[in-house]
Amino acid sequence: MAESRQELVNWVNDLLLLDITKVEQCGTGAVYCQILDSIFLDVPMSKVRYDVNTEYQYLNNFKVLQNTFLKHKIDRSVPVERLVKCRFQDNLEFLQWVRKFWDGNYPGHEYDPLARRKAGPLPTSAVNRVVPGTNATSAGGGSRTSSAAGARTASNPTSIRAGSSTVSSRNVSGSSTASARRPASVQRNTTPGLAGQDAAVRSIRPLKEKISELEAEHEQLVNTVDILETERNFYYDKLFNIELLIQQAVDDLDKTKTETNGTTTETDEDGQPIDSTTETSEKSSVEDTYATLVREIQAILYKTTEGFEIPTQEYETEETF
Repeated sequence: MAESRQELVNWVNDLLLLDITKVEQCGTGAVYCQILDSIFLDVPMSKVRYDVNTEYQYLNNFKVLQNTFLKHKIDRSVPVERLVKCRFQDNLEFLQWVRKFWDGNYPGHEYDPLARRKAGPLPTSAVNRVVPGTNATSAGGGSRTSSAAGARTASNPTSIRAGSSTVSSRNVSGSSTASARRPASVQRNTTPGLAGQDAAVRSIRPLKEKISELEAEHEQLVNTVDILETERNFYYDKLFNIELLIQQAVDDLDKTKTETNGTTTETDEDGQPIDSTTETSEKSSVEDTYATLVREIQAILYKTTEGFEIPTQEYETEETF
């Protein structure tokens, strides 16, 4: 069952330590990029910008997202033109798919979204949650703010300067507190009970990729066969019509030859035979040339090569003359 908008917003905030309030805010592309980064850990987050407010700037984030899809051979198109409009329905559907993809591919490792974002510009909400020792609370509640501070303390055990004061990380319990407050969506994937499932997913992934490659190759072969069959039928129809014409011409030649053998010699008024040797010779020469050409074409049509068998199947063709 698809998750509701609020469930998805809470999941994004817990996973990435953000404070978004609407699904539409994912239309900048930055959230989608970092969700995939939580899986693969190789998205160039330095190129992903959260502090953007125009569609042109959004496109740079989606370019990073599409490159990640290509790199990991994710068979899913990204409707960039619709997502950058930041409309609710388009981003809800895509975020639901991203959540489903994350559930099926997250390997269960620990992920520090703040450390991954530090190379690039941070969203205002994320900056507010990084500063330890302040009383600022996020729109998502103070518990997530405390979790963000704990995660930062755990990842950087040295002292942290905030404003004019220095906050020491000498309290070792902060590390365990951060671990205990780690987002539920991440924590549930690191439990021992799911370790076997994660290993199974990783082992199945190459097989799925191989299946996708074979399916694409099969589809290409089917298309090639269809094209070859179309060309075969096209040229077969042409040759069939030529064969009919040549056969008709051969029949006419045989008929003309028979009629010529049965004619009588023409005579003049005095009963003397008319000498038409020259005219007859020229006419005979033309007819011989025509007959030779027709029979040669017929011989070519009926000629076969070694190993070729004349098919017994009769193709349905439309006779055109």
